[in-house]
Amino acid sequence: MVTRAVAAAVGLLLVALGLWAFLGPHSFYEQIALWPPYNRHLFHDVGAFQAGLGATLLAAVFVGDALLAALSGVAVGSVIHAISHFIDRGHGGRATDPAALSVLAAVIVGAAIVRAREVARSR
Repeated sequence: MVTRAVAAAVGLLLVALGLWAFLGPHSFYEQIALWPPYNRHLFHDVGAFQAGLGATLLAAVFVGDALLAALSGVAVGSVIHAISHFIDRGHGGRATDPAALSVLAAVIVGAAIVRAREVARSR
């Protein structure tokens, strides 16, 4: 019970910090991570991965299947990461990054949906 509560609390914290870094990268930089130079895309990516880690912990607390929990959290991080590359296109990276990361995110979301259906059928 205690470990589930800790996992849920840390999951919520990571999601909150990740969304802050993603949605308000300069504010996050000034308040939490003041290591020059400021790089907006770096904080968008950091936010995506923080939110994904937090979502994974939350899914692990509330979903009884480890693979579904992992796929769910990775899907959250991957979708936000793809959005990050759309927002920041033209600021570095490859021109194909937004499309490639979107395809990857779609595959992971699809795998999570398939797994959720498998888990639901087995109950």
